[in-house]
Amino acid sequence: MTSNYYHGFCLSGEKELFNQYLVENDFTISGFSYGAIKAFKQALKSEKRVDLLQLFSPAFFQINDKKYKRMQLLFFKKDAKAYCLNFLENISYPKSIDTSKYFKLGTYEQLEELLTYEWKEKELKELIKKGTKIEVYLGAKDKIIKSYEAKEFFKEFATVYFINDAGHIL
Repeated sequence: MTSNYYHGFCLSGEKELFNQYLVENDFTISGFSYGAIKAFKQALKSEKRVDLLQLFSPAFFQINDKKYKRMQLLFFKKDAKAYCLNFLENISYPKSIDTSKYFKLGTYEQLEELLTYEWKEKELKELIKKGTKIEVYLGAKDKIIKSYEAKEFFKEFATVYFINDAGHIL
């Protein structure tokens, strides 16, 4: 069995945080945040069978305006390490998980892709047509993405789960 997990922005090895939800086999691809984009792209282009795509808090910034995205990139450019550390503090909210052991400095290009990526209905439908089931896991009190807007977007294409503060599916 191979690992088909894609890590989030500024992260490496955080896969263990999702162990209670992860389905690990040769026919499942998973990813967190920025890694959800990478997992989706991999599933879409894969010639091999993909039964399940698991997206954990997928980067969903297409509803944010250009000014917001520009400011994020500006803050990153000013002090990349401080930006990434602040980002790590916010990914586990409202829990207080020490994410420092997963820290890996992200790049400007990765952040730009994360902020500007647009999920396209046509591509989601194409993946479903290939026979792939999609699951989306969202934090009920996510400090980074707008969970309810993401839910509204993905609900037509995926089974959407909200996870509460205790890590339980709502």
